[in-house]
Amino acid sequence: MSRDAAAATHDAQGNRAAASGALLALVVLIALCVAWEWWLAPLRAGGSLLVLKAAPLLLALPGVWRKRLYTLQWASMLSLLYLMEGIVRGMSDRGLSAQLGWCEALLAVVFFVCALVYVAPFKRAAKHRARRENETARGPASG
Repeated sequence: MSRDAAAATHDAQGNRAAASGALLALVVLIALCVAWEWWLAPLRAGGSLLVLKAAPLLLALPGVWRKRLYTLQWASMLSLLYLMEGIVRGMSDRGLSAQLGWCEALLAVVFFVCALVYVAPFKRAAKHRARRENETARGPASG
């Protein structure tokens, strides 16, 4: 096996692992958001409408499942909102709610990193392809 083929195989395995990690982190983050606001530590007894914070994540789920680059890109930016909320609630809440806040922040970071690791090779390839096409369109450099 050539060095390039080995590197491509390694990249493909890393990409699959990153996509699986992103999907798993997203599913667990959705479950955490729903469980937190419905019965674990809701703002009001009996649950609160804050459970709807899981809705944007649910919208991203089909695209992340199918490994769609565009979905992984916007969902990674969306996860930063959950990171922010997790940190704020981790620092300001008490007891179980604070612990859940830190869990939310951790899951958001895991999703963000996995999504970026998955998307990065595709972005590099697109940039390389665009640079090559641009050089081809300009033709040979004239002295």
